[in-house]
Amino acid sequence: MRLLHTSDWHLGQTLHNYERHYEHQQFLDWLLDTLAQQQADALLIAGDIFDNANPSAASQRQFYQFLRAARERVPHLNLIVIAGNHDSPGRLEAPAPLLEAHGTRVIGHVPRLADGSIDMGAMVLPLTDRSGAVQAWCLAVPFLRPADVPRPPQPEGQSSSADPYLAGIALLYRQALEHALARRSAGQPILAMGHCHMVDGQMSEDSERRIVIGGTEMLPAGIFGADICYAALGHLHLAQSVGQQRHIRYCGSPLPLSFAEIGYQHQVLQIDLEGGALGEITALPVSRAVPLLRVPARPAPLAEVLQQLAALATEAAPPERQPLLEVRVLLDAPEPGLRAKVEAALEGKAVRLAKIETTSAARNGAAEAAALTLDQLERLQPDEIFRQLYRQRYDQDAPPDQLSAFAELLLS
Repeated sequence: MRLLHTSDWHLGQTLHNYERHYEHQQFLDWLLDTLAQQQADALLIAGDIFDNANPSAASQRQFYQFLRAARERVPHLNLIVIAGNHDSPGRLEAPAPLLEAHGTRVIGHVPRLADGSIDMGAMVLPLTDRSGAVQAWCLAVPFLRPADVPRPPQPEGQSSSADPYLAGIALLYRQALEHALARRSAGQPILAMGHCHMVDGQMSEDSERRIVIGGTEMLPAGIFGADICYAALGHLHLAQSVGQQRHIRYCGSPLPLSFAEIGYQHQVLQIDLEGGALGEITALPVSRAVPLLRVPARPAPLAEVLQQLAALATEAAPPERQPLLEVRVLLDAPEPGLRAKVEAALEGKAVRLAKIETTSAARNGAAEAAALTLDQLERLQPDEIFRQLYRQRYDQDAPPDQLSAFAELLLS
């Protein structure tokens, strides 16, 4: 069998107020062509399909049109979708009865039986070949919240030091695996899907929402043991293997979701199963429909930045294809006319100014001052806080005119 692993589409995302429908559509069109060209038997979508729990009608339409087109292009395709932490489980599952009729299985939340126990059978899904014969099994586990996981039994009279959330996740995967082992025939491999943060997983600076539940968020690679042929993970936007283990993978996001991801190599993973075992894993690079630019590469003084912007070469393009630009300025004092100067330097250039990031030499150099306690903060007057913040940022005293302006604001 041949499977494709993708995740973290974040349909409906805007980058500093610029919507990215065009970029997502270019990726989805590429993915449709790739499914057909590679003769894929299954597509595993490991969560964060949408950027938020209340996606726009346009982004939902984009998603469902893709699912329909995928089945039209590859009629035997197995489509499995799990919810991520950005998705609404209920909203994602709402059209499930219609989607199942067209070969798409959606797991938004942990299903329960009438007695409240977890319905493991609903998360252990068969993967079939062109003839309809079952060739593999998939543990389709969505993003797990504390209420989703079972409570591990505690020996009578003993207490456990293990985090109950992590222990519950491990127990759920173990029970799902036991269910799959009982259902599979000889030679049928078992795959797992999950949307989670694994130990040692590298995350980007500012585009991934941290998952902090019960004081911890990172899961050990050991939950995907030897009986798991391949673990298809979502949540981290940087493509990576986990714990130097070849079979546990984040495929990464298909496009950069922040300027912090400008250096990422975006991809979809192709997994070949051979003789009931994991064969070749191939990265299929996803090209960027819209470039992201950082000018300069590192924050620089304003005069230098304006000079680089004036020299920036651009090519004419429709608005939706113009590069998105982050300008990085190093300041030693406030610059009230900063945006106007930057926009003037970009006059006539085919770029979209998304963000102006300002830093100061003081912040780039010495470490941040020790944080104030609540008691210390309570004793400070507003003007004293202003003075401290100004000195912390610019490494000099606030000028009298700005102190006067601040006092006027306090009185207004």
